[in-house]
Amino acid sequence: MKNILKQLFSFILPVTVLIIVPMAIENNRSVTNLRQALEGFVFVGIGLWMMIVTIRSFIRKGKGTLAPWNPTHKLIISGLYAYVRSPMIIGVILVLLGESLIFLSFNIFVWAMFFFIINNIWFAVYEEPDLEKKFGEEYKEYKKQVHRWIPRLHPYKPGRNSQK
Repeated sequence: MKNILKQLFSFILPVTVLIIVPMAIENNRSVTNLRQALEGFVFVGIGLWMMIVTIRSFIRKGKGTLAPWNPTHKLIISGLYAYVRSPMIIGVILVLLGESLIFLSFNIFVWAMFFFIINNIWFAVYEEPDLEKKFGEEYKEYKKQVHRWIPRLHPYKPGRNSQK
């Protein structure tokens, strides 16, 4: 029961970022262009899929959640993480970009860019150094081989020193 509560509380962050903040900054919540809305739903769909896959990896493989107060206990370098180090945040940004298209919202677009910048700083200053301390050489090698934002063409496999 305690673990389930931790998992449920971990959804506070994505709900805030994807729903509460966009609703607070955007007054116009009507869809005004069907083509752009459909394109936006494609972004939202891909982003939500990435988030679901990542959250499932956090729980099943990492034995934790996406929340900093209940982090993973094992390094995840498979699944989407074999291609890019930040699939969860890429998923969130895709959802936000989709929302900005659906609602033709410059405000949500600016929020997406701000969220990206803040996460880039957070990763460089806190999260990646913390992961290096926690997982040592295994994480350092992974970090050398897998980019934070640009996906690899082939999945990372530990022990290989080059990207194909």
